[in-house]
Amino acid sequence: MNDDAPSKTRNTLLAVAQRYDLVLVPGRFNSGASHWQSIWEQDLPIWKRVVQSHWNDPDTHRLNGSLRRLLVQCTRPAILVGHSLGALASVCLAFEQPDKVAGVMLVAPAEPAKFHAEEDVPTSALGVPSILVASHTDPFMSFPRAEHWAGVWGSELVDLGEAGHINVDSGFGPWDFGLDVLRRLIEKMDEGTPGAMKISASCPGEIWAED
Repeated sequence: MNDDAPSKTRNTLLAVAQRYDLVLVPGRFNSGASHWQSIWEQDLPIWKRVVQSHWNDPDTHRLNGSLRRLLVQCTRPAILVGHSLGALASVCLAFEQPDKVAGVMLVAPAEPAKFHAEEDVPTSALGVPSILVASHTDPFMSFPRAEHWAGVWGSELVDLGEAGHINVDSGFGPWDFGLDVLRRLIEKMDEGTPGAMKISASCPGEIWAED
C-alpha cells in the first residue's frame, strides 16, 4: 500500500491478518509485478498467494486445485481476493468449503462460459459474505452478466463504471480503492451480513466516507 493510503485501512488489514488468512488468487498470467494484486502483496506482509505452473493456460480446474491445496495449508479462515479466472476459482472454493473460506472479494470475474467453466461455478448463494467489483467495459464479462452473477451468488455489487478488466492494461496500479472495498468486505464479515446491494463507484472517494 502507498504511504499516503488511509491509515485506518492499513491498520484494519494488519489486525485482520491476526484472525484470518488473506489469500490472493490471480487470474491468467499470474498478475505481473505491476498488477494491483502483486503490489498489495509487496506492500503488506500479510498475504498468501496461490502458486502453480502453467499460468498461461486458462484451466479453471487446475486453478481450483491450486487454491484447494493452499486452503489446506491455512490455519485460519481465509479471505479470498480473486481477479478474473481467480475470481471464478474463489467462488468455487467458497461454495465448496465454507468452513475454510470466510469471505470473498471478486474483481472483474471472467464469464464462466468463455473458459468452459459454466458447469463448475455455483448457481446459488455462496453462503459467505462477498463483494463483486465490475466494470461496464470489461471484455471478459459484460456488466449485465456481472449483475446476474452478483445476484446468483448473493454478492454486493460495486460498479466501477468504464474500468476495463481492472488490471494494468486498464490503468490500474496500486488501486487503494480496492483496499477500501476489502475493508468493506471485512466489515460485512464482522457484522455477519452476506449482503446483496449495488454501489456505484464512479466517485470512489465518496463511498463509505462515513467510516
